[in-house]
Amino acid sequence: MSDHRRRRRLVVDATTAYTWTVRHRHGDGQPCREILTLGRGGRRTRIVFRDGEGRYSGGGGYGHSGGVGDRDHHLNLHEPGVVRAFVDEAARRDLLSRDGELDGWELFPAVVAAVALSRAAAATAEAPPGCPPGP
Repeated sequence: MSDHRRRRRLVVDATTAYTWTVRHRHGDGQPCREILTLGRGGRRTRIVFRDGEGRYSGGGGYGHSGGVGDRDHHLNLHEPGVVRAFVDEAARRDLLSRDGELDGWELFPAVVAAVALSRAAAATAEAPPGCPPGP
C-alpha cells in the first residue's frame, strides 16, 4: 500500500517544481477538511476544502482520503493531474506568490472543467500520420 501522506514532487516546466501533500483534518469544532499543501521556494500554500452543505471532503461516509466534491463532481487530490490543474488555476489567479490558505471551493469549478477537458483529450484517438482529414 502506498503512503498518501508523503511529500511528492510535481514538475510544471523545466524551471518550476512544487512539492505537495494531502492531509485530512478535523477537530477543534470545525468540519472535516482536506488540505492540499503546495510548496515552492520556501513558500507553502494550503488549498483547503471544508465539508459543508452539498460538499464533502475526505474519508468520511462513502468518501476516501483526498476525495473532494459536490453533488455533481468529484476530484481525487492524490492524482497528479488534479494537483497540476489546481496549480495552474491558482497560478493563473496569481495566488501562489505568498504563503497562505486558499478556499479550495473557489478554485473547484475551474479545476473540474480543466480536468474534464484533459481527460477528454487523452481519450480521443489521434489520426495516424498521413491520414486525410475527416468528412
